[in-house]
Amino acid sequence: MATEQAAEDIDFSDASLHFNRELSLLEFNTRVLAQARNEDIPLLERLNYLCISSSNLDEFYEVRAASLIQLAELDPLMRGSDDLTAQEQLNLIAPRAHELVDEQYRVLYEMMIPQLANEGVCFIRRADWTEKQRHWLNVYFNEELLPILTPVGLDSAHPFPRILNKSLNFIVSLSGKDAFGRNSGRAILQAPRALTRLVRIPDDISGNEEGDSFVFLSSIIHAFIDELFNGMKVKHCHQFRVTRNSDLYVDDDAVDDLFNAVQGELAMRHYGDEVRLEIDEHCPQETIEFLAARFGLSENQVFPVSGLVNISRIQEIVNNVDRPDLKFKPHKPSIPEVLGRKKNYFDAIKKQDILLHHPFESFFPVVEFIKQAAIDPDVVAIKQTLYRTSSDSPVVNALLKAAQAGKEVTVVIELRARFDERANITLAAKLQDAAINVVYGVVGYKTHAKMCLIIRKEGKRYRDYVHLGTGNYHPNTAKFYTDYGLFSSNVELGADVRKVFVQLTSLGKVTKLDKLLQSPFTLHKGLIAKIEREINFAKKGQPAEIIFKVNSVVEEEIIQALYRASCAGVEIKLIVRGVCSLKPGIKGVSENIEVRSIIGRFLEHTRVYMFANGGNADIYAASADVMGRNMFRRVEACFPIEHKTLKMRILKDLAGYLQDNTESWIMQSDGSYIQSTYKENEAYCVQTALMDEFSNKH
Repeated sequence: MATEQAAEDIDFSDASLHFNRELSLLEFNTRVLAQARNEDIPLLERLNYLCISSSNLDEFYEVRAASLIQLAELDPLMRGSDDLTAQEQLNLIAPRAHELVDEQYRVLYEMMIPQLANEGVCFIRRADWTEKQRHWLNVYFNEELLPILTPVGLDSAHPFPRILNKSLNFIVSLSGKDAFGRNSGRAILQAPRALTRLVRIPDDISGNEEGDSFVFLSSIIHAFIDELFNGMKVKHCHQFRVTRNSDLYVDDDAVDDLFNAVQGELAMRHYGDEVRLEIDEHCPQETIEFLAARFGLSENQVFPVSGLVNISRIQEIVNNVDRPDLKFKPHKPSIPEVLGRKKNYFDAIKKQDILLHHPFESFFPVVEFIKQAAIDPDVVAIKQTLYRTSSDSPVVNALLKAAQAGKEVTVVIELRARFDERANITLAAKLQDAAINVVYGVVGYKTHAKMCLIIRKEGKRYRDYVHLGTGNYHPNTAKFYTDYGLFSSNVELGADVRKVFVQLTSLGKVTKLDKLLQSPFTLHKGLIAKIEREINFAKKGQPAEIIFKVNSVVEEEIIQALYRASCAGVEIKLIVRGVCSLKPGIKGVSENIEVRSIIGRFLEHTRVYMFANGGNADIYAASADVMGRNMFRRVEACFPIEHKTLKMRILKDLAGYLQDNTESWIMQSDGSYIQSTYKENEAYCVQTALMDEFSNKH
């Protein structure tokens, strides 16, 4: 442990103490891919992990790499906390991303496809088609594909077509002349997105009557593409796919109508700047160079791949194959007895705070809370934030019923929830049609807080009932994202939530909050103050401990505060699912910091901040991660867990995550991760333990 004097001599902002965010994100994706190799996991679930790693990399290029490419052009000398320019980061990302893609394809062809075939789930290659199969597929091509396929010959009258983001395309090399005497030598074919990428072969033709057989759409098009070019010879046909910059840009200072501005930007998402080209590795080099030049891409941005150019589309098979033996055993979430069916939620919440831990506990009570409010004659108003939710959300339906029943309903919708913008625009219009007050938060700040406020007239006064969560009001993701939700009728907490809603819907100065820590005003400095308090306990020789369980740790000042705490002797445990720029285990700096990541059946999403506080644990749950955007550019709610029983429960959960030795990865000081190991009969999986615990409560 560093002495206090030595700590004062350390420059905690030194670039060597900050691991690059983008490389850390690729490390996370490597951990996800490792699940596809884990033979303790059911086979179709492993395939799902492989597809997730592929779609994660898509998003990485659409957002993170795209932002760096823009930054390299706009401000090439700008350096981050790791002292890297945007171009230097891109140079580091490229080889790591190529390695990751190579491993994805190795896992697909050497593990997934052979092992699935052993289980009767077969992908039939073109070279292995029987005459009967080929005939059936030819009929399928002519009846289902040919009418909607539109190849475009490349010549002066047919310029290179606009290629949709992440669409399946073919570049075709031709010889001969068409009916008009033309021969440009090349054509482009885009496969319509509506087409399934996996075609199931009938059992009587597949020869696999007790299993499932599929052919890739790309294989069918390859086999019969010459039928699209009558009288000409197809010399080569190769798949390719382009990933584009998909981050929306809305100038907050120049926008009068955020709804229309976001709607307008969405139309351009499919045609943002090209950032990556994936192409069949057997494509001639001159054709690869032709496409790379057409899209303005460097060699680092070109990914020659084996066969398929979009692994993530195989995810269709997970739902299309009825093989429960190859999937996780279904988990039936429990409902706390105090919130059982036919119970009055307001009476229950009035008696005590109630904590839910999804998906181990059901999301049903959250929906029921709003449903009961909608029909309760004493409820006068409902206020709700919505960041992401499902298209057929029972939460939305409950809000609509409340409005129909004459309640005053206000919904704060974040239009710029990345990749959910279109759904949220549709949702906003639907709510407005029902005469619900819809606002879009505060210009320049995304509303990311997860809050619901029910105002109920009880006797001569109003009482506030609140639900605060770490995750979205999305019943579907609540089945596989871990999140906490708190029901409370605490007077001060309710007043705080009411004040935040006033901020979001009206105008005025910042008001003091008694319980909540709120971004962009008090959360950042509040967390740092609590870290400093632990430092003071440690300096006095008293036990001092900090545990964070979050998705990301990136924000520089909090990282520096944690380094100072480590030097002072504070024991720090960070459970970080994804990106972590802090480096643990550096002698004299972070020896007292451990960072671990849990990658399991459920996506870890809870955000918890625990400070030992001299033996009286100070625990907060939050919608916010340790990132600059969460601290300064979003509206976030960080809420205290004060009921003694609930505090003990969260402490027990955190202890379980720190004990996990089957799904946990330990971060090294160089940013890499090593998976935990265990001795025989000593395996402990926290997610399994929580499933067992709550399953027994049915």
